[in-house]
Amino acid sequence: MKQALSLAKLALGQVSPNPAVGAVVVSNDEVVGQGYTQPPGSSHAEAIALKQAGERARGSVMYVTLEPCCHHGRTPPCTQAIISAGIAEVHVAMLDPNPQVSGRGRGELEEKGVKAYVGEHEEEAEQVNEAYTKFITTGMPFVTAKFAISLDGKIATKSGNSKWISSEVARKRVHNLRHITDAIMAGVNTVLIDDPELTARSCGGRGGAAKVQPLRIIVDSKGRTPLTARVFNAPGKTLLALARLVKPEEERVFAQADVELLELPSAEGLVNLKELLKVLGKQEITSVLVEGGGILLGSLFDGGLVDKVVAFIAPIIIGGEEAKTAVGGEGVDKVADSLKLERVSVEKLGEDVMVSGYVPAKPRKQE
Repeated sequence: MKQALSLAKLALGQVSPNPAVGAVVVSNDEVVGQGYTQPPGSSHAEAIALKQAGERARGSVMYVTLEPCCHHGRTPPCTQAIISAGIAEVHVAMLDPNPQVSGRGRGELEEKGVKAYVGEHEEEAEQVNEAYTKFITTGMPFVTAKFAISLDGKIATKSGNSKWISSEVARKRVHNLRHITDAIMAGVNTVLIDDPELTARSCGGRGGAAKVQPLRIIVDSKGRTPLTARVFNAPGKTLLALARLVKPEEERVFAQADVELLELPSAEGLVNLKELLKVLGKQEITSVLVEGGGILLGSLFDGGLVDKVVAFIAPIIIGGEEAKTAVGGEGVDKVADSLKLERVSVEKLGEDVMVSGYVPAKPRKQE
């Protein structure tokens, strides 16, 4: 199962809106087939592993990170392929939260005499597909807030300089985070001050190919981002979210640069972030990595729209009352009311420390 999970991680950021799945076929204690999910419309992990195994699949054991599908989508049901191949037993890390599957795949296998076991390395499997789980159950993307801060909580000096707070090791991890996400989001001030490309570089071959770069999203209420910004000239597609009407000529010029303009005003005159996430969900964007700045992150936290936090903390002191902090917005009045992350993990990256954790899920209101 550990090998299957390693395979599943290779599919992250490449196969949305499908889940990232890994599968391994074992016969007489020998791996005879393995595979991971390919882009939508191509083979699922189970099908690839079975094809590799060939006749040796008969009577063997399959380890798969997610319950095999049992419905017709872009590809045939994996349960039927498993049954036809003569697999004797299937070990599943987690059940598929998709309402079309959700235990039915396991049931179909057992009805045909295939032994099915569920729960091995379940927690790790759930983490691999945390974005898929939220998307398939709510239609909304999984939102990760990422920021780099000094030991005294600053994201830049009072003059706005922020290069580089985090170490090279930490920055490489950021590119890995970009590589496994569907979209990267930033506020207009981040673009105007830092002029970033917001691309995934040097990660598993994603490189600079336009078709495999994450979607870039700029939240710019008044439309201040110039067409000369590097984010518009990097490989891939960019979405500019505005809180004002788009002029026809403006739309034509931006379209030539492969930039989509989206009007999403709110009562406060800012971009309606919840509506933006809904639009992204309809576009089958399952995960969004938000890279600042403080105004955007503050609005997302105030709106209860963040699912996970990844913070890189550098052992430096910046100081300055006017220096910006990572999260703006309204915040809370009492420390007792502050947002307390769950399932927190800490990892050392060079001289920096990466702290990650999950925002507690709010109980759903009864209709």
